[in-house]
Amino acid sequence: MTRHATALPQFVRDLLASSPRRGQGLNLWFYRVARLLHPFRASAEIIELLKSATAGEPVKHGEIERAVERSAATAWKPGQPQQSAAQASAWPNVNTEQREVVIASGFGLVDLSEISPMQFQDNQPHTEKIIDALFPGDPLLCVGRSNSEFATRSRQEWRGKLAARQFIVPSPMTARAGRTQEGKESAHALSTTGPRQFLVIEQDCGTVDEQAAVLLHLAQRAPLAVAVHSGSKSIHGWFYCVGQPEEKLRSFMQYAVSLGADRATWTRSQFVRMPDGTRDNGERQTLYFFNPEVLQ
Repeated sequence: MTRHATALPQFVRDLLASSPRRGQGLNLWFYRVARLLHPFRASAEIIELLKSATAGEPVKHGEIERAVERSAATAWKPGQPQQSAAQASAWPNVNTEQREVVIASGFGLVDLSEISPMQFQDNQPHTEKIIDALFPGDPLLCVGRSNSEFATRSRQEWRGKLAARQFIVPSPMTARAGRTQEGKESAHALSTTGPRQFLVIEQDCGTVDEQAAVLLHLAQRAPLAVAVHSGSKSIHGWFYCVGQPEEKLRSFMQYAVSLGADRATWTRSQFVRMPDGTRDNGERQTLYFFNPEVLQ
């Protein structure tokens, strides 16, 4: 019996018939359903099924095709639990009760700063020294003045210029340019982002003291290297993760998301705040915590 002739299991048909609206997890739904359809349909047929199921929804160019291509590597194998197949990529909701317990510790931004193993006594930006410690040698770094103005250059080519920048990809790049998911050549592409060097935790909710309490709590589970203010309302925590398996990092990120972290920084190529850099509004992205010892 060919894949085309094989009847779809009822739970797959039910999921295929329950597509969410744009803004309610549609992209994740494409991945989940495609993963379940691979054992039964060819990729071209899966694309047509997903297009038909979401007719009328604003779908981005190439969005379905990318979901089908990426999900093939983790295609569901009949016999695996249906629940794990459907929920493999889901992020948890915020556990308000657990977050409140963590915040109730009473620790805040002052505590985070005071326990920093390395502290700078002057008021000058120390961006260059920090980046030298975080990215030793002369790796390619993707740095941005904004989300639309960026470049990938060697560490030495960036020397003396980083304090004036606000964004950086927290892992070295493998090439100066690559293809984006839309097929365009860019210096800021996931395809040329190297293995994770840091997993950055950002929170858009709560006060800076509450965010600091969460970072200190997470630091009991993973090595916190840097905590930097965004220049607006959030604290970015950089956790050193070289050599750690993706499954372990995913579990850590899921726990952080359950405490209020933004899941966007899970994407390896996501821009994060430059430590001791300068935001587009002129505000300094102040360094509050720096522990180069965890980088050894």
